[in-house]
Amino acid sequence: MTNVIDELKQAEALLEGHFLLSSGRHSNRYCQCAKLLQYPDRAERVLATVVEQLKGKEIDMVVGPAMGGIIVAYELGRQLGVPAIFTEREDGKMTLRRGFEVKPGQKLLITEDVVTTGKSSLETIEVLKSYGAEVIGIACIVDRSAQAIPYPVYGAVKLDIESWEADNCPLCKQGLPYVKPGSRKF
Repeated sequence: MTNVIDELKQAEALLEGHFLLSSGRHSNRYCQCAKLLQYPDRAERVLATVVEQLKGKEIDMVVGPAMGGIIVAYELGRQLGVPAIFTEREDGKMTLRRGFEVKPGQKLLITEDVVTTGKSSLETIEVLKSYGAEVIGIACIVDRSAQAIPYPVYGAVKLDIESWEADNCPLCKQGLPYVKPGSRKF
């Protein structure tokens, strides 16, 4: 069985420092899954743990929000034997482009690298539901969700990483500069 934490550490994907998260919150740890996903063999092993959780689920297609969900969608689609597509932001709004099609009644799995608030996933779900698709859940490498997300989350690993509002950040109070490693603009 794959030890996901070891895979993340060996890929130097678990970072420590001062980070500005996509939510606007600050944290002393960050999971940069792109560092893991640069190694196809690691991605295969880590996401195989998610595929095990999905056994018996009917899935017609996987959909990853750009950026973080694209490679995860591809690898999960490959392992599940289903098509993999992605949504992306156009003028700040999540949309389905590039000729990708979703049909009414299709059972879809959303894919992410890290799920924290579920914002990108929930935006993607709204787009897909507008086409009449049914979303069966969200699959990810790292599940950081602390709040209830109204869909099942299938993660390779669950991590509790502390975060703070910017005005309550102890790292800011120490004068430590932050970096913003995520892809979302805000």
